[in-house]
Amino acid sequence: MGNPLRALLETPDQEKAERGLEHTPREIHQQPATWRDTYERCSERRADLGRTLREAGIGRGTTASPTVFLVGAGTSDYIGRALAPLLRQRWACDVWPVPSTTLLTDFDELHLPGREYLWLSFSRSGDSPEGVALLERALRHHHGIRHMVITCNRQGQMTELCARHSDRALALVLDDSVNDRGLAMTSSFSNMLLAGQCMAHLEDFEKFGNVVAQMAETGAQFLPAASEVAAAVTVLDCSRACLVGSGALRAVADESALKVVELSAGKVATLAQSPLGLRHGPMSSVDTQTLFVAYLSSQSRRRGYELDLLREIERKRLGRVRVAVTVQGIDDISSLTDYCLSLDCPADFPDLYRPVLDVMLGQLLGLFASIRCGLKPDQPSPNGAITRVVQPIKLYT
Repeated sequence: MGNPLRALLETPDQEKAERGLEHTPREIHQQPATWRDTYERCSERRADLGRTLREAGIGRGTTASPTVFLVGAGTSDYIGRALAPLLRQRWACDVWPVPSTTLLTDFDELHLPGREYLWLSFSRSGDSPEGVALLERALRHHHGIRHMVITCNRQGQMTELCARHSDRALALVLDDSVNDRGLAMTSSFSNMLLAGQCMAHLEDFEKFGNVVAQMAETGAQFLPAASEVAAAVTVLDCSRACLVGSGALRAVADESALKVVELSAGKVATLAQSPLGLRHGPMSSVDTQTLFVAYLSSQSRRRGYELDLLREIERKRLGRVRVAVTVQGIDDISSLTDYCLSLDCPADFPDLYRPVLDVMLGQLLGLFASIRCGLKPDQPSPNGAITRVVQPIKLYT
């Protein structure tokens, strides 16, 4: 089949514009190269980032450290979910992903008097109505909360708020090239996530640079193979997609499900679950028109449960087509899947760093599903149900 993503990139400019392919394919493809740039940008801000974390109390130890909330909506929430296990391990404190959509309505229930909090917020545009409203409210009324914002838009309202309250807030603005112009967040997702991973490794930053280099090389090799698989399975016109993963890879399943449903304008219904969670009812939705995708852990205990699920799905003859992403040198699962994508990294490569890699399959599934549905991937919502930046909301006090 060749490289279907490359074919889209080489489409004449006028045809790209007519088919809504000017941005999304390029933004997916550029990711491995942009990760190195994001690492360098974090390196340039390393002193500021480290000072802000220390002032917030990170590094005091488990009993004195603040509670960290990872805040975002939609894809930006899934960044927090993918990052939380790493930060919890590296910072040795409570780290919880909390959607800004939940934090806005349940603020008082989630904050205990006398506790210190650090909010690490993610927003591609920096103009998300929930994110802006929350940040304004916290800065005005809750001086005990410190803030760090990772965004891709220097002109965003959240960036401006941080500048006005520099004693309690810091914005890390990534390069404009990852401020995705397409509706779906792709390179903004992986780069904001990578920036969060960099913040987890400020104390051994150069060593983590080797990990970033490996991820960039692995990602560049993974993209062509993943695009072939994504193009092949979407031709089958599955009306459903079920995606599973454990730990940090559960967030990849969530984000992949979102990419498929938003880029197909809901024409492909999606479900994301943990491998064990799927067995408690949701497996009933895995029918003969379902694409089943498993992001398999490199951790042996988790992988045991995942392989048991694949065996059960095979035994019950569930799903139209089955795809798995794994690392090299582990179990042969060719008999349990129709397509197995192997990341070119060691068998013990930690799941904690894999989301930036694995998620590219979900992005590509969304891209090719969008094309198959006759939509324009850059603007896949013909009726305007969703937009690149969520529309303003009425705020209640």
